[in-house]
Amino acid sequence: VQLQASGGGFVQTGGSLRLSCLNSGHTFGTYSMGWFRQAPGKEREFVAAISDGSFITIYRDSVQGRFTISRDDANNTVFLQMNSLTPDDTAVYYCGAAPLWRFVKVKSKYRYWGQGTLVTVSS
Repeated sequence: VQLQASGGGFVQTGGSLRLSCLNSGHTFGTYSMGWFRQAPGKEREFVAAISDGSFITIYRDSVQGRFTISRDDANNTVFLQMNSLTPDDTAVYYCGAAPLWRFVKVKSKYRYWGQGTLVTVSS
């Protein structure tokens, strides 16, 4: 698994962005996929995750209803659609692959990470 995140950029409050995470290595297989973010001076925090087979999705409370995670296993890509963005969403966003669904909110349990993509939301 080799992950490459893209799609970040500069957007005004209320705008939208769609992040992509391409796996250029082997198939995702049974990995659960997640998005985390890290703002300057803060810890990397969980944003959203999707189970293998897309059966389950979960979100942190502050993005629930605004962000949507999805995956296209045929094309080895995971997406994060982000709507109604606010300055609090400004961060570097990372995608990751975790072998166990029950630990998808725990960054130390992720086996693979992408390089991150910067999202900046202006007020």
